[in-house]
Amino acid sequence: MVARLVIAAPSSGAGKTTVATGLMAAFAGRGLAVSPHKVGPDYIDPGYHALATGRPGRNLDAYMCGTELIAPLFAHGARGCDLAVVEGVMGLYDGAAGQGELASTAQVAKLLRAPVVLVVDASSQSRSVAALVHGFASWDPQVRLGGVILNKVATDRHEALLREALEESGVPVLGVLRRAPAVATPSRHLGLVPVAERQAQAVEAVAAQAEQVRAGCDLEALLALARSAPELHGEPWSAEAVGVPPAGVSGAPAGPRAASAPRVAVASGAAFTFSYAEHTELLTAAGAEVVTFDPLRDEVLPEGTRGLVVGGGFPEVYGEELSANEALRKAVAGLAASGAPVAAECAGLLYLARSLDGRPMCGVLDAEARMSPRLTLGYRDAVAVSDSVLAAAGTRMRGHEFHRTVIEPGAGESAAWGLRQPERRVEGFVQGGVHASYVHTHWAGAPEAALRFVRHCAAGGPLA
Repeated sequence: MVARLVIAAPSSGAGKTTVATGLMAAFAGRGLAVSPHKVGPDYIDPGYHALATGRPGRNLDAYMCGTELIAPLFAHGARGCDLAVVEGVMGLYDGAAGQGELASTAQVAKLLRAPVVLVVDASSQSRSVAALVHGFASWDPQVRLGGVILNKVATDRHEALLREALEESGVPVLGVLRRAPAVATPSRHLGLVPVAERQAQAVEAVAAQAEQVRAGCDLEALLALARSAPELHGEPWSAEAVGVPPAGVSGAPAGPRAASAPRVAVASGAAFTFSYAEHTELLTAAGAEVVTFDPLRDEVLPEGTRGLVVGGGFPEVYGEELSANEALRKAVAGLAASGAPVAAECAGLLYLARSLDGRPMCGVLDAEARMSPRLTLGYRDAVAVSDSVLAAAGTRMRGHEFHRTVIEPGAGESAAWGLRQPERRVEGFVQGGVHASYVHTHWAGAPEAALRFVRHCAAGGPLA
């Protein structure tokens, strides 16, 4: 039994991240073990959650992982905690485009049997707030709206008008927050600036958010609401349970787990901040020794590297520094040329290209990447086009794209994925041991990808 709250809003921009992170930090500051979660595929908010709680921020994505894994993944992350705070995505009822409630905050709240607290931007309304809250509370009777936190309230008079209006709605006001510049987190082309790029300022912002929440919210009432959530049944998700190699993963090298764990190097640092905690857990459970390296600082790959994972992030922001690290670029190119397994997503794809915005990159792929004014965003239903270190041809996986860059060509001779929506196309590159694509995947929903990758590492090319 874990006490839990879902922090939602009528729309993006209402202040969910500020409130959720502030609540996490405020409750952690009272000595509670707080488990942080984020609905959807977002990588950046969980970094602030981790800063607030001292625990890994974990995603709950019903599209990429499946609805059946939401409660088990939640229970895995929240094991041993006193309280879990789940930050929603977009508006409460917004989910995967054209697929009803799938992957919405409302669906996740129902799967977790968790009460919802609605964060409302009250900056331009008074009595109308009651109609808005009533609509959200009554839209789906299975969603339990347990209270409201009013954000960006201007004055005491404004607060009084809002409270008077909400008395008629029957939904309690659990907090009132004034406008506070100190809690703001800077944004750029893909949302908030990640914690890894502004560590000191991020610590100050999270502390300010905690103080704002302590001053403006009824923490006792919020904790009581969280503790009113009923028991969740079922076993927690376990990387060890899904990470034991079955007899013969299709297309992967045969034989038992290697006696000596293959070393898998995972890119980290300010340029490569996008990673799901479950990926490392699955790689480890599949038999790998996972080590990290920073392409901005390290001139060599970790000694004994047998496989490489380069996830998402912001190489476009650090293009000059990445390009200047010629020694590491050559090391990555050499590892790829040896046939060693390399899995690259989005930022990793750009790093493996010949150039990014005209600056030399690793040159593993015969492709040029550049910034674009157009945002590419959305869930993807993908089918593996080619056999690779991650998937056999024909394997179905679900993923997510989120970038303001383009790469030309968009696919190699052997493409990585065929995408079904929003338009049919092939994308990405499979060559030798390299699998590079714009599509982010969540391996908890497809653990065979981690198993296959580690088996290839165990059987694969020469050491770095």
